[in-house]
Formats: sequence, structure tokens, C-alpha cells
Amino acid sequence: QVQLVESGGGLVQSGGSLRLSCAASGRTFSSFAMGWFRQVPGKEREFVAAINWSWSGRNTYYADSVKGRFTISRDNAKNTVYLQMNSLKPEDTAVYYCAAGPVPGTTTSPYNFWGQGTQVTVSS
Repeated sequence: QVQLVESGGGLVQSGGSLRLSCAASGRTFSSFAMGWFRQVPGKEREFVAAINWSWSGRNTYYADSVKGRFTISRDNAKNTVYLQMNSLKPEDTAVYYCAAGPVPGTTTSPYNFWGQGTQVTVSS
């Protein structure tokens, strides 16, 4: 089992920045690919970014809507994955979830473990 706890969400003005953190405990963190997703009420959970496990390099993947604005990173020594969000827009408002799985993916299916989510609200 892997337990994931997100933090760092909040209210920010359009154009501002936030950094989300996801702390993992349980099984070996470095063996998992990590992803960030977001969801607004009435819509499906949407892929944001992913990063693969450490021994094969740290390839990163981004949704087109966040490319160039968001950066995913991981610190295996701290069992933590981050999502740095810059130039935030009102349409980035959502609950953000981190997830862990055996391979990085742009859909929810490869991910076995999920956090409880953290709210990000961007005001115009």
C-alpha cells in the first residue's frame, strides 16, 4: 500500500503561482511513477502531469493546457512529488489529486493509489 497526502492548495489571483506537494508513505516511493490530475464538479478527472520512476530517468509528461506553465518534480529522499504551477488561470480551478502507479500515464487507469485531493482556486 501507498498513502498519498497532498498539500499546498489555496486561493490565488490569476497570474499567480502555487506549489503543490504530495507526500508518500508505505512502499518504496522511487519505484512508482507519479501523476497529478484535477477534477471540477460534473467533469471527469483530467490528466495534468506525470513523472516516471527514478532508475529509468525522470521523463516528464504534461497536458497541453499546462505545458510551459506547470512543472512536475520529485524528491525521492523526501518521498515527495511536487507540482509547481505558474501563470495560473481561472480555468485551472479544480481539486488536484496526486496518484502513484507502475507506469506513467495520461489516463487514470495506470494509477493504483490516490490522495484525497487539495483545492486550488484561481480568481480572475
